[in-house]
Amino acid sequence: MKLKVKIHLFSTFLTLIILGLMNVGIYFIYEQMAFDTEYNQLNSDVDELVSALSKMGVDDDPATILRAFIPPNGGIRVFNSEKTPIVFVESIEEMNEYFPELQEGERYTSGYFHGVPVLTIIKPVIWANGEVVEVQTMKQLIEVDKNLDFLRWTLISVTLIGMLLMTISSVALGNIITKPINKLINTMSQSRLSGKYQKIELSKNRKDEMTQMGIAFNEMMEQLEENYNKQEQFVSDASHELKTPLTVIESYAKLLSRHGFKNKAIAEESVNAIINETARMKEMITQMLVLAKGNGQQTQKTETIDLYELVESTLQSMRTAYNRNFILKGEGPIYVNTDMEQLTQLLFIILDNARKYSEKEIKTTISEDEENTVVAILDYGNGIPKKDINYIFDRFYRVDEARNRKTGGTGLGLSIAKEIANRLSIKLEIDSTVGFGTTIYIFIPKSPILINF
Repeated sequence: MKLKVKIHLFSTFLTLIILGLMNVGIYFIYEQMAFDTEYNQLNSDVDELVSALSKMGVDDDPATILRAFIPPNGGIRVFNSEKTPIVFVESIEEMNEYFPELQEGERYTSGYFHGVPVLTIIKPVIWANGEVVEVQTMKQLIEVDKNLDFLRWTLISVTLIGMLLMTISSVALGNIITKPINKLINTMSQSRLSGKYQKIELSKNRKDEMTQMGIAFNEMMEQLEENYNKQEQFVSDASHELKTPLTVIESYAKLLSRHGFKNKAIAEESVNAIINETARMKEMITQMLVLAKGNGQQTQKTETIDLYELVESTLQSMRTAYNRNFILKGEGPIYVNTDMEQLTQLLFIILDNARKYSEKEIKTTISEDEENTVVAILDYGNGIPKKDINYIFDRFYRVDEARNRKTGGTGLGLSIAKEIANRLSIKLEIDSTVGFGTTIYIFIPKSPILINF
C-alpha cells in the first residue's frame, strides 16, 4: 500500500474517532444540562403544588387544584397509601396510560412516552382527610426532544462535513508529503538506470524537513560523484603509471632470456633495470596505499612539541641518509600543538622532494607571525613553471616526465603531503621561479583544528 493512501486512511480514521468522541460528549453534556434545567423548574412547581394541597379543605375539589398546577404536555396523579390512584388530571391525551418505573426510594425518574422523554417527580403530601398520599407529577419534554433531535442532526452534519474537509486536507497533505519522496525515488531510479548522479530540483522558498532531506540527498550525490570520479581517475592514473615499469621489466626479462646468459653486459644491464623498476614500483605502491589509507578514519594525537627540535632532528636524518647539506635557520624553542608523527612524515616528504630535484643545499627557515608558525623549505633546482603550480599536488602529476624518470619520482609524494596537511589543518603554498628554485611554505596554525578523514 502506498504511503499516500496510508496517510489518507490513517488521518480519516483518526478524524472520525476524534469527531465522534467530541460529538458524543457534546450531546450528552447538553442532554444532561437540559434535563437538569427541566427538573429544577418542575421541582419548583411541584413544591408549590404540595403547598397548595396541604392547605386543601375537605370540601375543596382536589382536581381543580391539580389542574391549576398541571404542567403543559403532562399530567398529575395522586396515589393513596395502598398505591391506588385517587385523582388524575392530564393536559395531553393518553397520559394516564403512562406509568413510570421508579426504584424503591426514588423521588424522580425519566422515561419515554410515545418516543418523547418524560420527567416524573413524586413527593408525599398530607391529604384533606389527614392521610399521607403521594403526588406524581409528569411532564413530557417535547421542546427538549426537539432540541436534542436538532442537535443530533447538527452534530452528524458537522461530522460529515468535518470528515469531508479532513479527507480533502489529508489528500492534499499526503500529496505534499509524498511528492518530494516520489521525486527522490524517481531520481534514484533514474540514477540507477542511467549510471549518472542526478540531483533533485529544490524550491528556494521552502525551508521544511522535506527540503532539508532533498538538500542532504543532493549533497550525498555530489559526494558520491566526486568520489567516483576520483576513484576512476586514480585507477586510470595508477594503471597508466604501473604499465610503464611493467613494460620495462618485461622487455628486460625477455632480453635477459634471449642474450643474458651469453652476454654479461646485457645481463647486468637487464638485472639493474629490473631492480630499479621494481624498487620504483614498490615505492609507488607503498605511496598509493598511504593515499588510500588517508581516505579512511585516522586518529589524531595532539600534543605540544618543539617544532625547532623536530625540524632539526628531521634534517639530521636527511643529512645522514643522503650525505647532503640541509641548512636550518631560525631560533628555538618554538612550540606548536599538532600530531608529531604526521608532521614528521610531512617534513620528510617535502624535504625528500626538494633533494630529488636539486643538486645544491636545501635551506629550511622557521619563523612566526600572529596566526601561524611558518616553515619554509627552499631548494635551488630548476623551478616549476607557473602553469604547473596549480596541479603540483595532484596525484601522478609531473612537471618534467624525463626528469622524474631520472630521479625515480612517482608523482604521489606531494599528494600525500597535501592529504596530511589537510588532516592537520596545515596550509601549503608554493613559490617557484624557473631557473632559480622552489620554496614550499608550511603554515602551522597556532590554534589548530585537527580533522578526521
